[in-house]
Amino acid sequence: MNAPPGIKRQPTGCRDGARGCRVLMSVDAVGGVWRYAMDLAGALHREGCTVVFAGFGPQPSVAQSKEASAIGTLVWLDADLDWTGDGEEGLDRIPALIEALVQRHAIDLVHLNAPSQAAGLDVRVPVIAVSHSCVVTWFEAVHGSPVPERWAWHERRNRRGFERADVVLAPSRSHAEALRRCYGPVARLEVIHNASCLPVARHPKQGFALAAARWWDEGKNGAALDRAAAQCRTPVLMAGALTGPEGSQLAVTHARAPGELPHAEVAALMETAAIFVSPSLYEPFGLAALEAARKGAALVLADIATYRELWDGAALFADPHDPAAIAAAIDRLADDPLLRSRLARQAGERAQQFSLEHQCRQALDVYARALERMQRMEAAE
Repeated sequence: MNAPPGIKRQPTGCRDGARGCRVLMSVDAVGGVWRYAMDLAGALHREGCTVVFAGFGPQPSVAQSKEASAIGTLVWLDADLDWTGDGEEGLDRIPALIEALVQRHAIDLVHLNAPSQAAGLDVRVPVIAVSHSCVVTWFEAVHGSPVPERWAWHERRNRRGFERADVVLAPSRSHAEALRRCYGPVARLEVIHNASCLPVARHPKQGFALAAARWWDEGKNGAALDRAAAQCRTPVLMAGALTGPEGSQLAVTHARAPGELPHAEVAALMETAAIFVSPSLYEPFGLAALEAARKGAALVLADIATYRELWDGAALFADPHDPAAIAAAIDRLADDPLLRSRLARQAGERAQQFSLEHQCRQALDVYARALERMQRMEAAE
């Protein structure tokens, strides 16, 4: 293990591999990590694990707090997220905060949903770091350039987190490859695809295309979709926040934009939308596309490596830099019910491969191997 010596580990409460272990899982309330953490933690809880959530960044809503507290213990910490803070100094208190929680709650394993949170961490329990996204790979995908110098600390901090972690997880092979391109070799890097717990269902469809994302994020490519909506005969609905936590904004003039909606309302829209479209330039996984596929929508996706990896043969693809191509793909599905039905069926079948049960089994396997390795190291001391 990579933990520095000097801190004795609390006795483990694990049984049957990693089932029954006490997991400290980091979360934030403003990104896709929240949905990932709640779904996975819920599955882990059903397998007998105890989960303590360590929250970072802006405070959660009342509904979010209730959701987390129904699964485990929620502790919100006074520390920044790496992508919303003012600089690296705001992250320096994170190791001590995590170390205190590990001791207080007799944690067996730390699951961090940002690799930067592992940098400098001094604990004698396994540390799993998940790279859901990062500024460095975002700049490569969105701007085709290295991260600007003023944000170069992200690369340094993430690299330290990768080196500290006992296992690094990525949600797709494509994102794992992007990490290697941008950071160089990443030891102990594995892939566990994301999942959705939305029930698979087919409902009567209406003639509109739905998109759902944080549209203030330039990587979601909302401006191109709005321009596509101006050229599209099919109505386009863009659900999601238009203003980000740091003030970035997207003005939508051609599509309908109801703003940020609760997850349940977005899922209800997916049930009625005939088409789901994602024009993203950057998607380490793309959970919204998976959720829409589980609700019976046909997919129009940006022709990027991640979507090809996950959905090739089960979606229409369009050049994300070409609004006319996006509009043409949407209208093609709207005008061809047989093609739309076939692709919706194929996407639904593909979506069942990304089940929460499978994701949980893989996570427990990673946990168990990390715990066993820790035990061997301790026995050899």
